[in-house]
Amino acid sequence: MCSEDIVQIINVINLYPVAVDTRRWDLFDRVFTEDAHTDFGGAARWNDLLSLKRDFELIHRPFEATLHVTTNHQVVVKSDGANCLSYVHGRFIRVISEVRSMFESVGWYDDLLVRSPAGWRIRTRSCRTVWSGGNPAVLQTMPGVSGEHLLDSLSREAAAGRIAYLNAFRG
Repeated sequence: MCSEDIVQIINVINLYPVAVDTRRWDLFDRVFTEDAHTDFGGAARWNDLLSLKRDFELIHRPFEATLHVTTNHQVVVKSDGANCLSYVHGRFIRVISEVRSMFESVGWYDDLLVRSPAGWRIRTRSCRTVWSGGNPAVLQTMPGVSGEHLLDSLSREAAAGRIAYLNAFRG
């Protein structure tokens, strides 16, 4: 395993919040593969980069600001594939009924990455929420998008074998 690969993978993972928080959807081209499968829980799923970029622009348009922080990156590299588990804390701010409101959530990303000629890219992302607070109406920016998250315990998901990063250790 090359430490340079790990640094590049963590940079890709950390570019995602920069892209979202600056609303630079073109940066998603440096984060995801064209056929990326993303699952943010519930109905929030996409199977290609073009749809993800289009819908994220619409979903995020009403926010005054967002701020995402990713931490605790754990990476396993196997040849031209890698898994990364990282934690995320997101804050979303917008005016609802003339009042500035906030919603925040914490959880994790479980990513499968592939090495491409342009560098490491996320091919599969699962995002799960462990805790949320604030005004859930903040997230209701379009039909099917809601602040009412199912809370997913990392330990429960790991015990059920649903964390790709941990499964990567099993060979």
